[in-house]
Amino acid sequence: MKNKLTVNISPHLHNNESVSKIMWIVGISLIPAGAAGVIIFGLNALTVMILGILSALVTEWLMQLLAKRRITILDGSAFLTGLLLAYNLPPGVPLWLPAAGSFFAIAIGKQVFGGLGQNIFNPALVGRVFLMASWPKYMTTFTKPLNFDAVTSATPLAVLRESGVIENISYLDLFLGRRGGCIGEVCILALVAGALFLFWKGYISWHIPVTYTAVFAAFVYAFGGDGLFRGDWFFHILTGGLILGAFFMATDYVTSPLTRKGQVIFGAGCGILTAVIRLWGGYPEGVSYAILMMNAATPIIDRFTRNRIYGTMIPVNRK
Repeated sequence: MKNKLTVNISPHLHNNESVSKIMWIVGISLIPAGAAGVIIFGLNALTVMILGILSALVTEWLMQLLAKRRITILDGSAFLTGLLLAYNLPPGVPLWLPAAGSFFAIAIGKQVFGGLGQNIFNPALVGRVFLMASWPKYMTTFTKPLNFDAVTSATPLAVLRESGVIENISYLDLFLGRRGGCIGEVCILALVAGALFLFWKGYISWHIPVTYTAVFAAFVYAFGGDGLFRGDWFFHILTGGLILGAFFMATDYVTSPLTRKGQVIFGAGCGILTAVIRLWGGYPEGVSYAILMMNAATPIIDRFTRNRIYGTMIPVNRK
């Protein structure tokens, strides 16, 4: 009898998803936030985004060419890095700044490790932290939104840090982006719309972003006010880059844990670190640093939360 059983190597389950498709879909989900940034701050915000993307694409092509690797600038990963880097910049920065940040993000944050899938840190955040350390004046100088009666161009978090008093601004203004801030972080409505799209597509799960936001809110509520359990957690969620970081950067497949349990631990760590930096650190924002620190912890989180292989026993170390 002819043997009809065909055995081959894994993977045995397939679908029509690909790295390129996922990257471009995530990029599409970020379009509302970018459009809102242009409406709020003007065409200079669009110029910053274009330069960030172009610099990322050119750097990726050049690094892969020099390393004699396959050119992959069309897979969407470099585009996404440049876009996210631009979203983390004030709209009035010098035009060479997004180019420099994207170059560092791709060259040092990604290609030095071997390219996509081998980097241990989120490249866009690596670029942002590099710019913050190198040119802090440019990175902390913000402009007023166009066509809005904003009291100041400073971010609400900066005002809170300097005066110790929450700026007189409504939650609705914060939700719609009527405030100073970085290009892609100010309009929470647009970011939530993009995040819901990713949830609908199944490209992100609740484990990291919801845990991140909930733990952060609980910590700020407990320790962020005048006395215990008096902190304005909703203000802190709507300000800074928390929503952008929690839903679009902490959820990066490459630099976050593989297991659901690990993702919950990762999100909780991001939430606690962000709150600690905001409340007691020297810098009013802490999202970038919190995510990068948890990126460094991802390998050990994966090690201690790995799933058990069915039919085997996890070995126990005996002395």
